Amino acid sequence: MYKIVKAEKLADKIFLMDVEAPRVARACEPGEFVIVKIDQVGERIPLTICDYDRDAGLVTIVFQIVGASTQRMASLKAGDSFQDFVGPLGRPSEFTQQELETLKRKKMLFVAGGVGAAPVYPQVKWLKNHGIDADVVVGSKTKDMLILEDRMREAAGNLYITTDDGSYVRKGMVTDVVRDLVENQGKHYDICVAIGPMIMMKFTCLLTKELKIPTIVSMNPIMVDGTGMCGACRLTVGEEVKFACVDGPEFDGHLVNFDEAMKRQQMYRTEEGRAMLKLKEGDTHHGGCGHCGGDE
Repeated sequence: MYKIVKAEKLADKIFLMDVEAPRVARACEPGEFVIVKIDQVGERIPLTICDYDRDAGLVTIVFQIVGASTQRMASLKAGDSFQDFVGPLGRPSEFTQQELETLKRKKMLFVAGGVGAAPVYPQVKWLKNHGIDADVVVGSKTKDMLILEDRMREAAGNLYITTDDGSYVRKGMVTDVVRDLVENQGKHYDICVAIGPMIMMKFTCLLTKELKIPTIVSMNPIMVDGTGMCGACRLTVGEEVKFACVDGPEFDGHLVNFDEAMKRQQMYRTEEGRAMLKLKEGDTHHGGCGHCGGDE
């Protein structure tokens, strides 16, 4: 069992938990994720690691209520436990594997939308701990939906906040801020990392392609099973079929077919849609979800 030592509500339907998982804490890196399961009958839920404390053996997760399983998770308190807490899974952020002196010469921009602030934070913190300041743009629908502001402000070189309704700092989309930084403030960036809702990542990539800024995105929003078995996170990157949970979750955002991924994500939620995907994808369809018969 994996004990919850802290449970905190960050915003409406958004929660943070610190979980005792020493082996995961010792091994994890920014960009990786875990699979949590409340009990024997609980659903497997993949969640990107938000933070970790190797000495204390703690891993921080942030999640949003989107269904019955996450609703159950939200009711857990400090002292409760998860039956399973598996990880680290996926591939760590590419820059963590780069030569440090080369990395220090790069100007990095992070763009976080909504709950995407959770997987952005450990990456920015990792850079800060290695003497590298990065610019960070965080967007949310309203001030009340903004999460991890204090942590992000401490880790970021410069933090830019925007809200859809203008209730905090400035009004507009994250793309408005990025364009302003580059075109009006004369900022230059060698790489952008964008994490958030699919539609936000799509339009961020359209902009950064126009601005000629290489961009990495995290496709964790489309993961379901987290082990490459269910096929929910299948996507096309360039001319290749990839699966976010085993090949990613991070990919070259300028090569991701977002329209296909979003359409597929919607179809996968229904039985009829899964059957249609199996028919269309034939031998390349991943089974294992237990719903479409592709595992038989």
